[in-house]
Amino acid sequence: MNKPLRRIAIFCGLLILTLLIRDNWLQYAKADDLASDSENRRVNIARYATPRGDIIVEGKAITGSVESEGGDFKYKRTWTNGAMWAPVTGYSSQAFGANQLEKLEDGILTGNDDRLFFRNTLDMITGKKKEGGSVVTTLNAAAQKAAYQGLGNKRGAVAAIEPSTGKILALVSTPSYDPSKFAGTSGADEKAWKAVQKENNPDNPMLNRALRETYPPGSTFKVVTAAAALENGEVSGIDDATKTPDPYQLPQTTTDLTNEHGDCENASLKYALMVSCNTVFAKMADNVGNEKMIEQAEKFGFNDKELDTPVRAAESIYPEDNAPQNAMDGIGQASNRATPLQMAMVAAAVANDGKLMKPYMVDQLKAPNLDTIETTEPQELHQAVSSETAQKLQKMMETVVNDPQGTGGNARISGVTVGGKTGTAQHGLNNSEKPYAWFISYAKLSDGSAPVAVAVVVEDGSANRGDISGGGLAAPIAKDVMKAVIDSKK
Repeated sequence: MNKPLRRIAIFCGLLILTLLIRDNWLQYAKADDLASDSENRRVNIARYATPRGDIIVEGKAITGSVESEGGDFKYKRTWTNGAMWAPVTGYSSQAFGANQLEKLEDGILTGNDDRLFFRNTLDMITGKKKEGGSVVTTLNAAAQKAAYQGLGNKRGAVAAIEPSTGKILALVSTPSYDPSKFAGTSGADEKAWKAVQKENNPDNPMLNRALRETYPPGSTFKVVTAAAALENGEVSGIDDATKTPDPYQLPQTTTDLTNEHGDCENASLKYALMVSCNTVFAKMADNVGNEKMIEQAEKFGFNDKELDTPVRAAESIYPEDNAPQNAMDGIGQASNRATPLQMAMVAAAVANDGKLMKPYMVDQLKAPNLDTIETTEPQELHQAVSSETAQKLQKMMETVVNDPQGTGGNARISGVTVGGKTGTAQHGLNNSEKPYAWFISYAKLSDGSAPVAVAVVVEDGSANRGDISGGGLAAPIAKDVMKAVIDSKK
């Protein structure tokens, strides 16, 4: 063979070798990535080829599947009371993908999870059609309904937790959206999708305010500041007078902080929480110091970037700050930010004698034949405060609700011990916007058990500014949610 032909033969051989390497690389090294690539249309065709498994609340499916009209996708997702449950389930759309539980548990719901391999293999041998598994939630249907109806047409959120386990009992965000309206691929689905996008809708209904929005927690954070003061020895008895002037000059400034209610000069910690004295808690935050305030806030769950329920919650922040800002952080203002879930965690830890449990909303994952694949076990996150401090905080929070001077009287439930804290958080530059109304609470039964802790925030742009208060707007919603949980256990 002459030299030119030999070169051509070698070159062609190299090309063939390259193609073989590339083919094997695609078939083996990249097979899993390609099979799960969202841009691979075959993946989506397979995903919607069979009815999707269901998300379950108290033994009943809140989701379903129906046959699509035309196209490559045979089935599309449906929801019962979709707008009420969307903050829990998220959406699953043939055109726009999925989020929240619908995305995180997609493998179980489609039947493609590796833990279903042997069952799928057996079904293939026997010719049985592949089915999706189910996601059993911790949610309480009555509590979810009470929260959703309580918020009504207001912007806001509710999070409710079982203190002893961390089970999420209610998770509501309003205004919401019905994921059924864009589950398919039609023009109507596209129109419905565009209508709920933030750029087209100032109410931003797809924002999960309960998990993903942070607010200044306002006076509800005074419970954490009280905990820090007790844990660090700044006060010993909740009825002891504090050395607090009224007004109180913020440290390193000439700015005076005042109060809206009560006689707060030298007020005790219990009285100060009952009438919500800004001066007492700002001074306590300064006395404790920024480092110790951060430490206490983190024991309640603040500054956690990876709080998964399994849907990830936004990080609630108690910041590193200078002295005057730390004092304002201590009353839930300045750079202090919290999700409704975070503030429900604060109330839950107090009710659970200081022990903070990790919040979660998936109780079990089940195979199509209802065999249990996985069960979530309650997990302790932190001992937020000692049991002694927790009991002192309980007495203080119960005074907020039960004393005639307290700001939380609208949360009282006959025959039930309720502890709470109101908050009216400033909003906007120089408090130029309407404030946020907050209420956090827990309910305790006669046997000493605490079945529920709640946080409510209301962004009520339609109310008169003077009518916005945690006790007025948020406490009645919290009461209805707590009562719903209690009644459901009878």
